[in-house]
Amino acid sequence: MFAAPMAILYGFNHNFLPGSSELSQESMTLLSGILAVFSVNVVIAFYIYMAMKEPSGKPEPDPKFLAQAKASIKQSGPSQASDRSKHE
Repeated sequence: MFAAPMAILYGFNHNFLPGSSELSQESMTLLSGILAVFSVNVVIAFYIYMAMKEPSGKPEPDPKFLAQAKASIKQSGPSQASDRSKHE
């Protein structure tokens, strides 16, 4: 969001864009400002589009990870209980 407007302003001010050297200083400043603001709006619209495109449902955990987590809990469950009874 920051790079596009700065590149447009820099391009106009250093005559990197074709045809920008034929404009008056006032016209070049006005056109570069308008294009910079337009580029910010395009970037914001893209962010909004990408946010709207994300799924809104409840996230589901990976089944493989969930199975491994349950297996590790079952393995560590009885040994931890026996360790506690030994210390009491």
